[in-house]
Amino acid sequence: MRRNRPSGFTLIELLIVIAIIGILAAIAIPNLLNAVQRGKQKRTMADMKALAVALEAYQVDNSVYPAATCNPGNFTTPGTLLGTDSFTNLTPTYLAHPPVTDGWGHFLRYNLDAAQEHYNLRSLGRNGVANALVCGTTTNFNDDIVFSDGAFLQWPEGTQY
Repeated sequence: MRRNRPSGFTLIELLIVIAIIGILAAIAIPNLLNAVQRGKQKRTMADMKALAVALEAYQVDNSVYPAATCNPGNFTTPGTLLGTDSFTNLTPTYLAHPPVTDGWGHFLRYNLDAAQEHYNLRSLGRNGVANALVCGTTTNFNDDIVFSDGAFLQWPEGTQY
């Protein structure tokens, strides 16, 4: 014999489903935020590498690195901020649109020694503040990413391309 009960979910069943969704969200959201930050780091590194290849090609053709509206400085210090008009001498021969900002939207830093024989590209990381150069891998998204004379001096942990 069948009873005429209204079909639907009980309050307990709904609360259990909401609790399960909350637990899954609590696990997934931090991982997603870390993945976004890692993506910004990797984008920054790829942009820095592309810009460095263009700088190297320019140096091969002209025997000096371009000044890029920056004052020459010590290539291990943070350097001068790039601007939207930086590296116009690289366009379009060496790079169609030179990247001048990192994954977080901060302008990259560029240094060139007085003899124009050594250069440095630096991203100040997520917080946009210059940190001390540690050399090697880092695990903090706020740490700087430093590329100098064709190699990364400081970079995020993981496989480098």
